[in-house]
Amino acid sequence: MKTFNIYMTGVGGQGIGLLSQTLLRAIDYAGVKAIAVDTHGLAQRGGVVVSRIRCGEAVHSPLIMKKSADLVLGMEIHEAMRGVVTAGKEGGTLVFLDVSWQPLPVRLGQNQEISFEDILDACQTTGVIPIKVDIGRLKDSRMQNMALLGTIAGRKLIPYTEPHHFFNALDDLLAGRVLEENKRLFKEYMSR
Repeated sequence: MKTFNIYMTGVGGQGIGLLSQTLLRAIDYAGVKAIAVDTHGLAQRGGVVVSRIRCGEAVHSPLIMKKSADLVLGMEIHEAMRGVVTAGKEGGTLVFLDVSWQPLPVRLGQNQEISFEDILDACQTTGVIPIKVDIGRLKDSRMQNMALLGTIAGRKLIPYTEPHHFFNALDDLLAGRVLEENKRLFKEYMSR
């Protein structure tokens, strides 16, 4: 398999760790070699969280070079912008949530808030295909990651992975009511 790079970015508390682990396990269940690394920074204080997954036979390091991510996942619109500008490669895809956690420079009036149109402009400039995930009013905002995951699985954005690989991964990581609710939301977004 040709190397496939996934760059995920968000804000602490959005569930990027579960998203990353689920993707890594789903890729593993698909029988594809994968390596991952997470950078948590000040995640517990609402800081940036970045995860990287590289998969394919010729992968020896989890680090993704600038402008070489086939798939950029943005859990928050400001982070989605940063991800597409720094990591997105021409012809790659950005899947993002149009939610804002207003980083400190925005709250202090030092920077403008990123808009959906800003994302579209950045994608057009970089040659990245944007996919906005509309989460509407989720019953539990901690499940935003499942909306993103279902969109990825439903559009078959990761080579060789199938829906059952994602379900197996979720079975490994969650249990009980939490597992069932996350699977339900995953299925809903997979069929959109």
